[in-house]
Amino acid sequence: MAPLKLGMVGGGQGAFIGGVHRMAARLDGCFDLVAGAFSSDAARAHASAAELGIDADRSYADFSEMAQAEAARADGIDAVSIVTPNHLHGPIAEAFLTQGISVICDKPMTATLEQAESLTAAAEASKGHFFLTHNYTGYPMIRQARQMVADGALGAIRIVEADYLQDWLSHAPDADNKQAKWRLDAAQSGGGAIGDIGTHAYNLACFVSGLRTSSLSATLTSHVAGRLVDDDARITLQFDGGARGHIWASQVAIGNENNLTLAVYGEKGSLRWAQENPNVLWFAKLGQAPQMITRGGAAASLAAAAVTRIPAGHPEGYLEAFATLYREAAEVITNQGKSGAIIGIEDGLDGVRFVDACQRSSRDGASWIDLR
Repeated sequence: MAPLKLGMVGGGQGAFIGGVHRMAARLDGCFDLVAGAFSSDAARAHASAAELGIDADRSYADFSEMAQAEAARADGIDAVSIVTPNHLHGPIAEAFLTQGISVICDKPMTATLEQAESLTAAAEASKGHFFLTHNYTGYPMIRQARQMVADGALGAIRIVEADYLQDWLSHAPDADNKQAKWRLDAAQSGGGAIGDIGTHAYNLACFVSGLRTSSLSATLTSHVAGRLVDDDARITLQFDGGARGHIWASQVAIGNENNLTLAVYGEKGSLRWAQENPNVLWFAKLGQAPQMITRGGAAASLAAAAVTRIPAGHPEGYLEAFATLYREAAEVITNQGKSGAIIGIEDGLDGVRFVDACQRSSRDGASWIDLR
């Protein structure tokens, strides 16, 4: 596959996730970064572009200008990567989709349900594709788990547990902490822990189990004085078909760095996975000793092998998982494949509906909210 031409909005000097997306986009040689509006501040945008080797005539300070200019070029971009704070995802994505340019957007899809519904309509009307980078879905052992559930290895699913625990916001951050500043601003983030990491846990639970949520009850709490967004979220899920689930997402759980875990329990067996040891999946059958399935082991499925790059026993994880999503997006854009694992506009809308329902439930004393 010849590399596709990629643009980027956000991710300039001082940003974190933009660098991750750039590394992931080039890992498999599927994209070349050729244009960008890396900051809303013109000087910072152009300085960032120069550092990244972007030609001056393809450095923009405004995403609307970039979308129109790139669409008009014979060598314009094939896709744009959006790595801004959440409240900008919707308008930026709509600007590029309107021009027929595919969008690869960091999660969550938008900061509000109204924005998500507007973006969904724009995506459905566009010839471009929309992709959401829930990167944990790209891990080989998550693909393994998804395949095993689909194949019936666990039987009918009864319980799904997903926890995402961090401690980096256990105290008020320094005033110059850029990553914390926008995440703790409800207008920019749309929510605290529930939007930042709770959406990952929820997406992973649904991705692996194949279940859809019918209703939920949530309690969102702010433990740090003066904080206006939640930093701890406890959610109970009712899935279609009768299975139950629970999500705990916290950024004040001291002793946890990036502790994302998933457990799926069925009538015949269970699966357990931990992001901090991602190349291992534990499978247990009723009445038998648990089996450790490794990424390169004999029990690994074709689903895991398809997203594995390096030999068994060598660490493979975060960046490679992101790269898998970029590679699969490129295959869809060029009509060379259509991965059933793609996280697209419907999943993005479902994630924002989840956040909105959790917030409404918590405001109403953890009442049950219907999601059907």
